[in-house]
Order: sequence, then C-alpha cells, then structure tokens
Amino acid sequence: MSLPARIVHKRRATITDLPLYYSGQLLKKLTKEKDFKKYYGELRGATLFLYKDDTQDTYTEKLDLERLKSMELDSPYQRKEPTIFTLTLHTEEVQLKMENADTGEEWRGYILTVVKKQIPSKMQLLPGQMLLLQDALDQERRRTRACPALPPRPPFLLSASSSPTTPKDELDHCASALPACFLSVTRQEAERMLEENPECGSIILRPSTLANNYALTLRQLTPSGPVIKNFRVTTTNSGFVIELDTAVTVSSLDDVLQYFLEKTEYRLHPYMEFQPYDTCIDVSPAPKCISITSTTPKIVPKAQVAPMLRSQTKAELLPPPTKQEEDKYVVPEDQCPDVHNLMLDGWRASGSFKVTEGKLLHRNGHDGSHHKEE
Repeated sequence: MSLPARIVHKRRATITDLPLYYSGQLLKKLTKEKDFKKYYGELRGATLFLYKDDTQDTYTEKLDLERLKSMELDSPYQRKEPTIFTLTLHTEEVQLKMENADTGEEWRGYILTVVKKQIPSKMQLLPGQMLLLQDALDQERRRTRACPALPPRPPFLLSASSSPTTPKDELDHCASALPACFLSVTRQEAERMLEENPECGSIILRPSTLANNYALTLRQLTPSGPVIKNFRVTTTNSGFVIELDTAVTVSSLDDVLQYFLEKTEYRLHPYMEFQPYDTCIDVSPAPKCISITSTTPKIVPKAQVAPMLRSQTKAELLPPPTKQEEDKYVVPEDQCPDVHNLMLDGWRASGSFKVTEGKLLHRNGHDGSHHKEE
C-alpha cells in the first residue's frame, strides 16, 4: 500500500534537507549506455534526485550539479520533438531526455539558474515562468550564503583528475577528520568483516557508491540471532543527513557515529582492528664509558658574601670557676651531715663566728649565748 502524497513529499524534504525548485518525469542514461531509464526527478538545491516513481520517498540515485561543466542541447528546440540534454559532470557524462519540449526548456532553465546563479538568456518561457525562475534564483542565493561549505572528502574518494590538484595538507586534514572506524571497503566487505570478527566491533563507516555519499554498516544481536543493517548518510550543504524514517542532520561523521552509539545505548562499538603485539625483547648494548675527568682543575668561584663575626664558644661565655677556699669544710661521703653541721659550715665560710672553748663567739668577743652550744 502506497503512502499518501503529502507524507511522501514531507519525507523527501526531510531526507534531502534541500528546497524543491522543480520536479517532473524524465529519462536518464549514461552516454555509454544504450537505453534510457524512466525516473521521477526533483531538483533540490543544486542536486537532481531521481526516484523510481512519484510514490517513492527515498531516492534511487542523485546527480551533483555543483561541478557541472556544460549542458548541451543535442537538437534544436522543437515543440513536437523530445528534448535531449548532455550534462558533462566532473566524473561522467549523463543524458537527460524529456518527451515534452516545453518541459525540457523549463528543466534547462532551472538547472542552469541554480548552477550558474543567474538566469540564462534567450529562454523560451512565459512571463509567469520567468517569475518563478527568479524566485528560485533568489532562494538559492540566500541558501548558499547561509549554509557552510561541505566537509572535505577523503583522499581515496577523490577522482583521478582532481587528486593531483588537491593540496597535500587538505588530504591530510581529510584523513584526520574521519572516525577511526571509517574504512575504504565495499558493502560486502564490511558485512564480511563484521561477521568474521565480532570481537573487533560492530559499526563500520564506509564510502558509498554514490558521489558525496557515505554509508554505515552495523551488526546487531537480536533474539533470533545477529542481523546486518546498512544505513545511507547523505552529504548536503548543511551537513550529513542520516536517512531514517525521521531523517537526522548532523554536522560531521563523528556525530553520525555518536548518534548510532546513543540510540543503541552503547551496546554497539566502532570496529577497530586489533594491533599486533611484540613477543621479543631486544637487549640494547651497554653504553661506552666516557671519561668526564679533566686535567685542568675546576675553578670554583668564591662566594661574594660579607665576613661573618667569629662566634664565641660556650666555654668563653661561661664565667671562670672560683677557687675553692682551703679552710672550707668538706663533708665526708660516708657521713650524712645534720642541720647543725651545715650551719657551722656557713658561719665559718662567712668568718662572722668562731668556736672557742666549746662556745660560739662573735669576732668582737661577745658571747653568742643566744646560740646553742655544741
């Protein structure tokens, strides 16, 4: 059952994240192909998105017209004849065919207007169609001024013709800006790596077969077993669009990886190949002896400091010992002096008293009767 047209158009606008300028039925083929294939085309910004029919919400392929070199009309304009244009892009030549010549003239006008940023001269259009073309030009000019530049492409996705002119610093910046799980592998190789090495991780970012597109391959465990899923990541002027039921736009591939990690509650991990470990320790030779002695004596500069005063020793600071008096009474070690004997020693040392006939007398001869006799 097909979805309502309103829901389909809303999903297309969300996935592409670009304004719609013109749409309609057309046929497309490469110059080396024999037959045309029928598509429903939408010109959004400077990109032509191709759908299998008008009921599809996800495009089959797209043509990046930013690097359009030329757009040539294969036959003169004739109302009753189909119109065929040859678009020369930076990597290939594509032919577009419109059954109605008037419709082909409108396609030519819109494509050249959004690419060259000016309305081409000598258009076979009505005044009302020219006004619509002018509105598309004004909107595209505002969009390109407001939107940032596209993130750089990795070196291995650059074409052979453009790689020699790409500065080495820009290529190094491209490689350093990619996540560690970004690998230059195909869809089949990514699925095989996840199946054979589940211990290395479960998410691989890789380039898409479509120009300026990326893809994400993951391996997720379910109750019925492991499941491999692939998601498309489209590059636009506003960033990277993860094409889900509700499209999500982020600013870098790191944010793309972070979005899937958060949505899976960090149960999935980026794919990281194991690095080999060394198993042998090499013994380095001993360093050669180097003599650091010199025949010239090393001169040590003298310190420029003020002279210090010589400090006195402890012996010089102490007062000289007093000479012991000859008549001082010394108490023998084997006797314990009493209080009376200690008092006598003190009086003799002072010379105020002397002992005469068993009494204590003053020097002036008075009797010290008030003291106790010995």
